[in-house]
Amino acid sequence: MDINLIEIWGHMGLPVRGVVVFLTLQAIACVAVIIDRLLMLSISRARTRKFVGQASAQSNGMDSERLLKLANETQGSHLAGFLAKGLESYNELKRKGHGPERAAELTRRALERKTEPLSRDLNKFMNVLASTGSTAPFVGLLGTVLGIMHAFKLIAGGGGGGIATIGPAIAEALIVTGYGLTVAIPVVLVFNWISGKLAGYEGDILNAAGDLIDRLELGGDVFGKAQDSARDEPATVLTTSPTT
Repeated sequence: MDINLIEIWGHMGLPVRGVVVFLTLQAIACVAVIIDRLLMLSISRARTRKFVGQASAQSNGMDSERLLKLANETQGSHLAGFLAKGLESYNELKRKGHGPERAAELTRRALERKTEPLSRDLNKFMNVLASTGSTAPFVGLLGTVLGIMHAFKLIAGGGGGGIATIGPAIAEALIVTGYGLTVAIPVVLVFNWISGKLAGYEGDILNAAGDLIDRLELGGDVFGKAQDSARDEPATVLTTSPTT
């Protein structure tokens, strides 16, 4: 049996239409968030690779002052921005007379306090996906309840319960439930996928920051001569250069 969605929409009561419109707005918001987060991740990774390539290309090594300048010049890279905060703290502590080990330890603590803002920035708007994935089935169920109530109203008004009377209303009720599930299921799957990518990227940034602190503590160059690597993870940025 063919389902005429336009005809079903015409038979829907105003409350059920409101539920459909709300689900549609949720779906549009989720698409916007997905595009935003994927673009952010792609741009940040690309600029991180550029930052790493420029830093590791210095065959004579790169000290903290020069690396800080390069990090501040690199816009759009979460890694560069995070390392810049640490390097600013380290250089300021060195100017105050702290030795490399003490300055590095205080810098490590400063970066630990910056972890939460980094996580919030990476996961910005992800709560929209989480909320939609968890509420869309219930919103659809609300539409079903309202649709069944509308069907009962038609029965009471028409004095009978023929299929011609209640059929469109029952179809409307079931369609809204299906619509809620159609919105929720892909959103949950995409949310889990993007969350995994963001968590991995954040972990790589924190590992790179830890590698930086270790090198600062030793008082040596923070970047050495570039080495070939097939990995595309910023966790290795202090020793290798991502190539893809």
